Amino acid sequence: MSGHVSLSSDDGDARVAVVTLCHRAKFNAMSRAMWRQLQAVFARIQSGDWRCVLLRGEGAHFCAGGDIAEYPSFRFATASLRAFHEDEVWGGLRAMLDCDVPIVAAIAGNCMGAGMEMASACDIRVAADDARFGAPIAKLGFPMAPREAQLVARVAGEATAREMLLEAAVLGAGEMKARGFLHRIEPPDELLPHAQERARRIAALAPRAARAHKQLFRALNEPSALSSTASKAIENIVNGAYDYADSAEHREGIAAFLEKRPARF
Repeated sequence: MSGHVSLSSDDGDARVAVVTLCHRAKFNAMSRAMWRQLQAVFARIQSGDWRCVLLRGEGAHFCAGGDIAEYPSFRFATASLRAFHEDEVWGGLRAMLDCDVPIVAAIAGNCMGAGMEMASACDIRVAADDARFGAPIAKLGFPMAPREAQLVARVAGEATAREMLLEAAVLGAGEMKARGFLHRIEPPDELLPHAQERARRIAALAPRAARAHKQLFRALNEPSALSSTASKAIENIVNGAYDYADSAEHREGIAAFLEKRPARF
């Protein structure tokens, strides 16, 4: 079995998409098929009506990395290795990064390599207090692909990325919380309920505003966003930034505040 990535709706709130990494026998290590499925799942979410995504692993782990049993079949030829990282892995991660729907990660157990990369593509990260984080691929004799390393270094911090990649360091949840990678730590049996609560809270808020914020954050992370000449991405955001003025969502949010009642989005 090469594992799979499933998509379902949260039982408590159908506006929340639940994406589950399913490869339990290998601690949810990502197979090539799973990377392709991840891309398809997030493309479907982007075009749908969901308001938040909850990303989790099946069972006691988030994701232990890549499915190393597959590696000999493609890693030793430049063309196939490049295609794997640039098309399959980055295709899945890019679909997550391009998704305008907020993503909450519920991280249990091992979060290694590919797990770190997917967690770095999420907006909110909560973890069990016994979760473990790292990318010890130096022990396997190869480096992290450039785009993937850039993502992890940007979100987890360059110092953390250097420690994980150069020293093969594995860090605990407490350390990752102290370094700003995690938003919250919970006991293992409270992790999923807490993550669900966060996802449902996001889903109850203004969906158009959430998508606009995701687009803005994405533009701000463009390499030229902080240069003296604003990037084209920022210009595009600014040009359409106020088109929501007459939207029903905008009107309802303001009206609900003035009427001292919960907004109904």
